[in-house]
Amino acid sequence: MTRNVIAAAWEQHRGNAWPQFSSPNQGQLMTLDTVISGCVVFYLDSPEGLDHQRIAIVKDCLGDLDDLTGELDPDSQSYFLRLRQLGEMLLATGSHF
Repeated sequence: MTRNVIAAAWEQHRGNAWPQFSSPNQGQLMTLDTVISGCVVFYLDSPEGLDHQRIAIVKDCLGDLDDLTGELDPDSQSYFLRLRQLGEMLLATGSHF
């Protein structure tokens, strides 16, 4: 996985507005979006990639996304699928640790 691929996926994700949906998990989903997005920005800005702590955080976030998005409407799910793919891309970088 190259930085350019992740950067392109990040730009695509950033170009999409937060989905409009009603869920008791909306706050948690917003937090997951913020955390994974922060890890993407860190990765893109850091020549060394992600450290152990951020790798663990991304893994946890992906598990949480799976638990929280199953009952969302398809439009909202597509937003979180893109977010999940970004997280998976980060993990696929190997991060040299």
